[in-house]
Amino acid sequence: MKQALMLKYIISFLVLIVSFSGFSQVKDSVSHTSPYGLRLGVDISKPIMGMIDSNSSGIEFVADYRISKNWYIAAELGNQKERTVEDYTTSTSKGNFIKLGLNYNAYKNWLDMNNEIYVGFRYGTSIFDQTLDSYRINTGSDYFVSNTTVTSIATTDLNAHWTEFVLGIKVETFKNLYLGFSFNYKIMLSLKQPNNFKTLYVPGFNRVFDTETGFGFNYTISYTIPFVNK
Repeated sequence: MKQALMLKYIISFLVLIVSFSGFSQVKDSVSHTSPYGLRLGVDISKPIMGMIDSNSSGIEFVADYRISKNWYIAAELGNQKERTVEDYTTSTSKGNFIKLGLNYNAYKNWLDMNNEIYVGFRYGTSIFDQTLDSYRINTGSDYFVSNTTVTSIATTDLNAHWTEFVLGIKVETFKNLYLGFSFNYKIMLSLKQPNNFKTLYVPGFNRVFDTETGFGFNYTISYTIPFVNK
């Protein structure tokens, strides 16, 4: 009798353990799911820079779509206008740009976290106009300074193509809402120049240095529209 009662208790205990284990596994699997969907956002650094610097204005929208656990298709598109003041020239570039590529998330999240530390690659292109607002001839002497010419010389339908290497982070601050920062190193592939003047700034590429390389960054706020959890 006692043995039967003891066996009953053991069986009940084992059933309880199995039930609890199954519940824990279900809970654990739910906790580890993450959203797959379209994330849309905006670069908030460009409007802020426009308020600080009257020579700069623009807007950039960002988007990515998760295609696997660590890979995202990513894109940025926008419009920029930049007035560049040099020692002997003042010029303005304005136009549209788009960048397409991939991000790889190298960060291993805990539990239900959805943060990212990622590396990426982009192909970028821009169509823009450039205006030489004013210039003066460099006489090579501090004693003989030429007068400034203010006649505008505009060149339209310029274009540029480049690649970017991206390093960035995204942090989920609230459910599906992310704050992000990224740094970009850019290499120019081709650039259509205006006649008798060098392009100093390309929308989407930023300042063009003599090495035909450039740098950029953005601060983003974005929201994921989840299609499915995996």
